[in-house]
Amino acid sequence: MSTALSVRNLDPELMRRLKRRAAAHGRAAEAEVREILRATLAGEAEAGFEDLAAELRAMTAGRRHTTAEHLLRAARDAR
Repeated sequence: MSTALSVRNLDPELMRRLKRRAAAHGRAAEAEVREILRATLAGEAEAGFEDLAAELRAMTAGRRHTTAEHLLRAARDAR
């Protein structure tokens, strides 16, 4: 699946450097941006379930939580 991304308000100097880099690699500026993103993100590890769960727990720390049991009972009672 292909998606599109538009980047506005780029610094003219940055765009000039991008075009120069793309030309050096024999690519269009858009293809160079794709390669830069691919190479940059390829080095980052995807967050695992445990890391995401810990992040969620930290984000919701101190908040009141409704137990699943309570939610199920309320849903049954609402029928």
